[in-house]
Amino acid sequence: MLHNESELQDCRILVVDDNQANLAFLEQVLDVSGFQNVRTLSEGPETPGVFAEYHPDLLILDLHMPGMDGFEVLEQLRDVTSHFDFVPVLVFTADVASETRRRALSAGASDFLTKPGDVFEIKLRVCNFLRMRLLYKALRAANSELHEDVSKASLELQELHTELVERLALVAEYRDDDTGHHARRVGLVAGMIAEQLGMPPEEVEVVRTSALLHDIGKVGIPDTILLKPGILTPDEIEVIRTHTTIGSKVLSGSQSAFLQAAETIARTHHERWDGKGYPNGLQGEEIPLLGRIVSVADVFDALTSKRTYKEAVGRDEAISVVRSESGKAFDPNVVEAFLSAMQQVDASCKKLGTAA
Repeated sequence: MLHNESELQDCRILVVDDNQANLAFLEQVLDVSGFQNVRTLSEGPETPGVFAEYHPDLLILDLHMPGMDGFEVLEQLRDVTSHFDFVPVLVFTADVASETRRRALSAGASDFLTKPGDVFEIKLRVCNFLRMRLLYKALRAANSELHEDVSKASLELQELHTELVERLALVAEYRDDDTGHHARRVGLVAGMIAEQLGMPPEEVEVVRTSALLHDIGKVGIPDTILLKPGILTPDEIEVIRTHTTIGSKVLSGSQSAFLQAAETIARTHHERWDGKGYPNGLQGEEIPLLGRIVSVADVFDALTSKRTYKEAVGRDEAISVVRSESGKAFDPNVVEAFLSAMQQVDASCKKLGTAA
């Protein structure tokens, strides 16, 4: 990227030197060279404050000054300059000792001009460092814009991912739930339970979204069994139970945190705290927490929802059932969290339409 003379001349330059003759000389050189925004200081202690207020693109600094020398100024500028910012410092000094130069470079100086200074050299050095400064600012702006674009794209991708998960959940839900709201209610209630358990917001969102797919395995269950209005035979019950393993297979192998969580939920949301659940008869904390959370949310919503094979029960009766199964079907801590979230649960169920 090339910068024209106008861009260079608009840059801000701060000159610090205790010698008024040096200040006048540099100011004249910069003025003749076309630089329009030049500010001068003769007191070292004023430099950090003026630097922070003026935001120069280049600092021309004398080293040996009374009160606060250039080395102290460089040290203090570290406190007022962003770690991610770059403002070149051109040291203007008569001291040509190697140790002085090493010390100044270590403190943050970019380069040196030897007093009394050559007009042509001063202009070239100033222009070169201002070009570096402008390139740095352009790069930082481009990085910021890229970061915003990436963040926006990530958010859009996450929203698309969530929408796809919700639509995939509907594939299963519309087969035995003519409203298609069961999965959404289970996800919302599971998220509320997760909040009550103290999970971080990002984990709560994983629970809420991944719970939508808890019954995705129903896509592999024949309609004659899934929609049967009467009592299921023992063989049919076994077929229904395979929706947990079918769902697990459908969701396995993904790199997505949401789908990994969904696979765990699909596989374990019918396990019981007492070890009498399926498909693996896991007991207590052998059951992943995600499965324990969704188990409570799923049963509560199933109890309060009408199906072809059953009527819905009332909210209070459903709560009573969940409470009575604490320590048997359900993790007592999860039940406690569910009961604490009931006000939120009532509001969400009412919004989505349920007898609860």
